[in-house]
Amino acid sequence: MIICGIDEAGRGPLAGPVCAAAVILNDEFPENILNDSKKLNSSLRSQARRIILEKASAWGIGWVSHTEIDSINILQASLLAMKRAFFDMLKRNEEKQASLLGDDISVVVDGNFTPDIICELDSLKKNSSYLQKIKIKQCEAMVKADAQIPQVMAASILAKTERDNFMDEMALLYPQYGYEKHKGYPTKAHREAVLKYGPSPIHRLSFKVKK
Repeated sequence: MIICGIDEAGRGPLAGPVCAAAVILNDEFPENILNDSKKLNSSLRSQARRIILEKASAWGIGWVSHTEIDSINILQASLLAMKRAFFDMLKRNEEKQASLLGDDISVVVDGNFTPDIICELDSLKKNSSYLQKIKIKQCEAMVKADAQIPQVMAASILAKTERDNFMDEMALLYPQYGYEKHKGYPTKAHREAVLKYGPSPIHRLSFKVKK
């Protein structure tokens, strides 16, 4: 059986998107480099990211923008990002003609809730011979899976580093907010910048930006 780990990064920030990753590893993957992304420093996360992108059997990234978050709430946005990550993984796998076929896929999601990827897959199968061959046995949520399941650890690292890189780019566009330091999280310096300059174009207006 194939295990696919899914995790997200960016539920708590006041600004920027939420990002999710889906990862499938192989027997040769060096799991000793993995851990909960929050327990690794930025240098170790970056090193792990490079190895995941190079050596994982399959991976995908899903994004949900700050405007979508404002529209559907952060929980639904996180689940949508996870679903987008899973199908991005399948698309990348199809494009490079790698094989996820022949085995059932067991999806493990960090947290309390799961995205509706099984229903979505079933609805898409009628238009894709490739997707018709993808079999998901189960999709389960597991609290603290990012500290227990290697595939979820890898997904947490990938989601965290992708989002951090995005916020570093936003720091170049909006330098007065210090995104390169806090990545949009509600630090004192971040809130003070919002009080001084007002919300930036990437702030989540449904959140309590000013406090």
